[in-house]
Amino acid sequence: MHAEPADAIQRCFDASYRRLVGQLYGVCGDLAEAEDAVAEAFARAVSRRRAFERLDNPEAWLRTVAVNVARSRHRRRALGERLLGKTPAQGEGRQPDLSEDRMALVTALRTLPDHQRETLALHYLADLPIAEVAATLGVPLGTVKARLNRGRAALAIALGTDAAEVFGGSHA
Repeated sequence: MHAEPADAIQRCFDASYRRLVGQLYGVCGDLAEAEDAVAEAFARAVSRRRAFERLDNPEAWLRTVAVNVARSRHRRRALGERLLGKTPAQGEGRQPDLSEDRMALVTALRTLPDHQRETLALHYLADLPIAEVAATLGVPLGTVKARLNRGRAALAIALGTDAAEVFGGSHA
């Protein structure tokens, strides 16, 4: 009887692990950190397997947990670096094999404030609707829309292009 929930978690892992890692890579810019955050989300699913089994959208729950894990780790790391007087070591870990354009995009995303980077990555790279981005980040729809507009403009500057060309125009 306990095998079914474990099987469901395994099926979810098999179906969504790589996609979630890719989405989190866009959020945090570091492949190892993305893998760790997603692994932690699955570990939490295992420890709460009965509740996990009842979820309507387990992948959305895993994504939200992984984003929150990555945010918490980033805050702790940034605080430690400030206390030690070090500069942030963002994105120095492993990176997936990406096209030159995709690497330029991820590099430009790293220059944005965390809240804009997270919002853009979830909406454009993870292809989540605005409502799901809002639910994942725990912010109102209007906040997501504002972050998308400001983020696109900042990203266009970082990429040296027109804001309408970023992500192929308005995706919202």
